[in-house]
Amino acid sequence: MDLTFDGQTALVTGGTRGIGLQIAKDLQSAGAHVVVTGTSPRSFERIRSHFNPDKSPVEFFSVDFSDSESTTIFLSCVDRIERIDVLVNNAGINRINPVDKVEMKDWDDLAAVNLKAPIMLTRVVSRKMRQQQYGRIVNIGSIFGVISKAKRALYSATKHGLHGLTIASALDLAPDGILVNTVSPGFVLTELTKSILSDKEIGELTAQVPVGRFAQPEDISAVVLFLCSSKNRYVTSQNIVVDGGFLNV
Repeated sequence: MDLTFDGQTALVTGGTRGIGLQIAKDLQSAGAHVVVTGTSPRSFERIRSHFNPDKSPVEFFSVDFSDSESTTIFLSCVDRIERIDVLVNNAGINRINPVDKVEMKDWDDLAAVNLKAPIMLTRVVSRKMRQQQYGRIVNIGSIFGVISKAKRALYSATKHGLHGLTIASALDLAPDGILVNTVSPGFVLTELTKSILSDKEIGELTAQVPVGRFAQPEDISAVVLFLCSSKNRYVTSQNIVVDGGFLNV
């Protein structure tokens, strides 16, 4: 299936590493003009070489979604973009603690980045999409928005909420040709994963995945790109779990 995004503009938050970077790269390769966010301008220099200089240029915006002023400035920049066809709400953070020891500052940060920012971006971007009677929005969830484990109360709460946003906004926007879905990755082998988990832990988790390996970022991006493309004409309000069968073990 040939997925093309020629002439389209795609906004990918948290697009400077891991899954977000892969999605941004694949969208650019498929012809999109890509707008990428990250928390540090230095990260843009680090990833600039990942993009094809012969394709449409990539725009970078620095924004910290846990900071209200930074978010407000960024949203005003988004509002000035003439057309946005694709929005991928990928930016996310996690803090691990038992529920009786969670810090409210952690909740404020997770809620701001994982849930409030997607709501605010969906509000701004969907107005543009309604005017053009076309749009695709994908929210990057997690298997921990479907199941959970110890010390993930805050993260799971925000990821459950994120899919709630998907369902409700999909119903609001479907009459205007805008499809909204969640993609929930399982265990993905990224630089962040390698820095958090030991080789032993990765091996133990891999043994629990029916396909026998962690996902690569490309595995997640492939699903996201289909949902964001014009080839997707009927899938909306769904949570597509990409976990190699882990949830059904």
